[in-house]
Amino acid sequence: MQFIADGILNASLIALGALGLSMTYNVLRFANFAQGEVLAIGAYFALGAVTVIGAGVGVMGPIKFGWPLLVSIPIAIVCTSIVVLMVDYLVFRPLRNSNASRITLIMAAFGLSLMGRNLIHLFAGGDPKYFSFYIPKAIEIMPGVKMVPDDLAIIALSAIAVVSLHLFLKRTNMGRMMRAVSENPTLARINGIDLKMIIRMTWIIGTALAVTAGTLQGHIFQAKAEMGFDMLLPMFAALILGGVGNLYGTVLGALVIGLAESFAVYFDLSAYRAAVSFMIMLAVLLVRPQGLLGERE
Repeated sequence: MQFIADGILNASLIALGALGLSMTYNVLRFANFAQGEVLAIGAYFALGAVTVIGAGVGVMGPIKFGWPLLVSIPIAIVCTSIVVLMVDYLVFRPLRNSNASRITLIMAAFGLSLMGRNLIHLFAGGDPKYFSFYIPKAIEIMPGVKMVPDDLAIIALSAIAVVSLHLFLKRTNMGRMMRAVSENPTLARINGIDLKMIIRMTWIIGTALAVTAGTLQGHIFQAKAEMGFDMLLPMFAALILGGVGNLYGTVLGALVIGLAESFAVYFDLSAYRAAVSFMIMLAVLLVRPQGLLGERE
């Protein structure tokens, strides 16, 4: 049960990053290999905001990160979104306008990923950075299962983000337009939907999810330049495992990957966590190629 609890915490972070990846994949039609660096850059922006406000200030009962971390997330989302939109304007938009192939977009994203990681090293250094230095005290939430209150709050924040995304896509006009573009961009344009606006909103929402995941991960563990790259394979695994194009499948895929990585530690295979997740993904796809909740095209 303890490893299941740890797996759910891990899955909540993977789900946020994978949902952001799913948004860009379904609307922009390519795998954004730079999503990991978006996550890492957002975590460093949040770390800067927390440092300015004051780490540990304004704790909320047993939850030690307090309001500074919560305030830092929207600040980091705005700053990171500006960077992402500038990159889209300078790199991806010209490629889209020239009808570049999907592999060209993927390679451009891969190059941006390498560039982003090295820029983090250049400006922030290679040493890990910590959001706080307090020693958390775990509480027993059920017999044999202990969790830090901050971890429970992070799971709750992730759940709120997932539900908010669901309501946005289902209940708002913008969400419906984004779904229409995802299903058929040509038909959506004919019906008067502004594709440029939808693309911008897709980048912003994908960035917001990635930044939230990066900030929460940085609080639990540490912020480092490679944190996004380390999360990239689990995020893609969750996306493919759940079914590309199905947000609920992505969450389910993240849960499977999170639990798999947790039980890899249980069976003393912590050095092979990524390999275990990848093997589970391959095993499921051999039986169901479209993923757990995906549909055949």
